[in-house]
Amino acid sequence: MPTLIIVGAQWGDEGKGKVVDHFAAHADMVARYQGGNNAGHTLVVGGEKTVVHLIPAGVLHAGTTCVLGNGVVIDPKVLCGEIEGLQAKGYLSDPAQLRIDERAHVILPVHRMLDVAREAALGERAIGTTGRGIGPCYEDKAARRGVRIVDMLDPRYFADALDKILSERGPLLKLYGEEPPSAQEILDEYAVYAERLRPYVTDATQVVADEIAAGKRILFEGAQAAMLDLDHGTYPFVTSSNTVAGVVGSGAGVAPKHVGRVLGIAKSYTTRVGAGPFPTELEDEVGAKLREVGGEFGATTGRPRRCGWFDAVVVRQAARLSGLSGIALTKLDVLSGLPTLKIATAYECDGERYDRVPASVPALTQAQPIYEELEGWTEDLSGARRFEDLPEAARKYISRIEQLTGAPVTLISVGAEREETILLRDPFLL
Repeated sequence: MPTLIIVGAQWGDEGKGKVVDHFAAHADMVARYQGGNNAGHTLVVGGEKTVVHLIPAGVLHAGTTCVLGNGVVIDPKVLCGEIEGLQAKGYLSDPAQLRIDERAHVILPVHRMLDVAREAALGERAIGTTGRGIGPCYEDKAARRGVRIVDMLDPRYFADALDKILSERGPLLKLYGEEPPSAQEILDEYAVYAERLRPYVTDATQVVADEIAAGKRILFEGAQAAMLDLDHGTYPFVTSSNTVAGVVGSGAGVAPKHVGRVLGIAKSYTTRVGAGPFPTELEDEVGAKLREVGGEFGATTGRPRRCGWFDAVVVRQAARLSGLSGIALTKLDVLSGLPTLKIATAYECDGERYDRVPASVPALTQAQPIYEELEGWTEDLSGARRFEDLPEAARKYISRIEQLTGAPVTLISVGAEREETILLRDPFLL
């Protein structure tokens, strides 16, 4: 089956952008199926850094079609800015390279305002959202009062739909001390976005279906990660959409019989942005070193990421939830120079052992990792292009991760550049 789903196997920020970019060179289409511009991918090609938040990472390959599926929530202002930025760098010269599903829901200014106001009101109890309006937009979608891309293109229908949202959201914003923008302000602003995006809008589910029928290679790009899944993550410290591989069915209109392989992206250690339980977090000099050497600052928010040891409990659960065919292990080079490495193999809480991530927030917060120690290495890994090029200690570390998670490591990233990659197996063919 020539389809591959790429998902995050931890709390996001695992380096999915580089991995998607790597396989996009061999794919005819890259489609995103959930989340919004609360995600971000940093791509480094020839020393030049490109950050994308909505458009799939495959955009850097001229022959690859990029799709924003119906399950994505889209901020038109952000998307238009992203398109213009990419075109200024010589990308997206052909409008046919980007397809936006007409059923995708639209983020409005009131969504962003409400997101920020709620977090501010929560104070120390804030969840740590990006403030991009993602959650409130999904709320309106579920409440059946949302605005879709196809609605935004119809001024009269858009005006009626906007009145419904403002009648609900306006009074709520005022309770938070915020004055919502007028309907006319939004209509005037979004009319410009509508015309800018119109050439890209279509029934993307049909576009994807046609490519599948033609036997083309399709890569489905997930945002965030398993532990941020609305149902299966560390609720309530999660994102507003489902992030596991199965969501490709509803988010891109793909029937189960067309789903092929699933590749999980896992960092060689663990990071998390925002609030919420993090059992293997390191609040010492080792954590600080991982943050500094790994450049652990959010691509979307710039916030410093919390860093910790590799958590096999988390990745093992992600493997089960998404049926991982393999793991792409990123940032292995960051661990160079650490004399000892640790992997969490299980948790202990109140005398009870957990081999899975507990659903209870108090239990997960109090959980103490059960660690296994491994020998570190000092060598620079950036020049390694084969598994055999890695130090013995690094090879043993990778093998132990495979044993503990139950999924084979198919790709190893040893640097930010495209070529700083070791490909062990083609995940399309696993």
